[in-house]
Amino acid sequence: MDIKELTHRGESQSLEFKESLKLKDEIGETVSAFSNSDGGTIIVGASDNGGVPGVDIGKNTLEELANYIKRNTDPHIFPSVKIQEVGRESVVVVEVKGSAEKPVFFKNHAYKRVGKTNQMISSSELRKLAKESGGRVYWDERVCEDADLEDIEEEKVRWFLKEARHERGLDINESSSVEDALLRLKLLKAEKPTNGAVLLFGRDPQRKFIQSEIKCIRFKGVGVTGEMIDLRTVDGDVFDQLIEAEKFIFNNIALSAWIEDGKIQRQERWEYPPKAIREALANAISHRDYETTSRVQVRIFDDRIEFWNPGRLPEGWTVETLRHVHESIPGNPSIAKQFFWVRYIEEVGTGTNKIIEWCIDWGLPEPEFEFTGTSLVVTLWKSKLNEEYLNTLGLNERQREAISYMKEHKKITSKEYAELFSITDRTARNDLKSLLDKKILIQRGTSKKSTYYELPA
Repeated sequence: MDIKELTHRGESQSLEFKESLKLKDEIGETVSAFSNSDGGTIIVGASDNGGVPGVDIGKNTLEELANYIKRNTDPHIFPSVKIQEVGRESVVVVEVKGSAEKPVFFKNHAYKRVGKTNQMISSSELRKLAKESGGRVYWDERVCEDADLEDIEEEKVRWFLKEARHERGLDINESSSVEDALLRLKLLKAEKPTNGAVLLFGRDPQRKFIQSEIKCIRFKGVGVTGEMIDLRTVDGDVFDQLIEAEKFIFNNIALSAWIEDGKIQRQERWEYPPKAIREALANAISHRDYETTSRVQVRIFDDRIEFWNPGRLPEGWTVETLRHVHESIPGNPSIAKQFFWVRYIEEVGTGTNKIIEWCIDWGLPEPEFEFTGTSLVVTLWKSKLNEEYLNTLGLNERQREAISYMKEHKKITSKEYAELFSITDRTARNDLKSLLDKKILIQRGTSKKSTYYELPA
């Protein structure tokens, strides 16, 4: 590329000059404009009067510019950013391709190229542009440019076809070629595997996508400053990741066992419902943003399990949406679809509702859903009313019996408490206040006469 010749020609529909790297927002607007058309080139260190003053290039200049563009564009844009010498000066050349997924926004605004200028796209134009581009192309549906069929593990494809036929009646013959199977699963485009195909069936998915791992940690205590008792990074294809992450969790939570009268077999029960654990894991894998460098994380504490899923909620959603009936909008529909075929998830938008239901049925508090700004965190809480926890609180016998009573009757008043144990009203109030202070009970009612006490959900 002859920079001097280009500067003499001047800016055009597909060429823009910027004198300084400090003009990051103007560069970002031009990236949006070029992405929403047929592409173009930005030369940083050149002026529109034909001069080439150049720019100072630091150790991380290119990386910082590329990351700034990626971080502030939606969908993320990954331009080619290179250094080119012009005499004694250095310029940065940013080459942008027209995006298959339009419109492309920069800092919540989309731009178009009109002659030598960038102009903000109106709402009506945005709708038209989105319609013309055929709607959104999800990351897992895009072609993995540096992959081919040799990167796909045939044995894993065979396993999937057999399992999917058994679980959901998938109508693809197990003896089908890998190419035909991927084509029918919509995981092959232009004879190349998609990103989703590599994550689902790749021989070594992390060679293509190093961020596609699950980091599992067991902390001692209830905070991240506690000692790490166990730590493992789970890699491989996403089916194996789910299974291995499950194993890590079950190795680090308690399993109680007992013998019941009239039953020969020993009864067993995990601290948390296994179905809720699998659903939370499967959701994190199939809904996460694979374009961020963050990993899915599983954090196990003495009192809870946290599932950290890098990404964002669908537009217009809040964490409260997850608690009610909602539609299914997977972040990676190709991965979610294959998880559905082998019954790892349901695709009707009931996953979070089921997690809540399973936890309550298990006698646990409702799970929490939190969006941190970069990740969705699903937290499963251990019951705080187990014997191990109650033993640490120094409760008297009346208080222990009252907890058992309330598990059955749901609530109690101070008068009922006094009558239940044949004690004075003052002693009853003291016992109940102690349970309130220890956060074992919740006080309800708006007046003294209407006051009653409940166990937390």
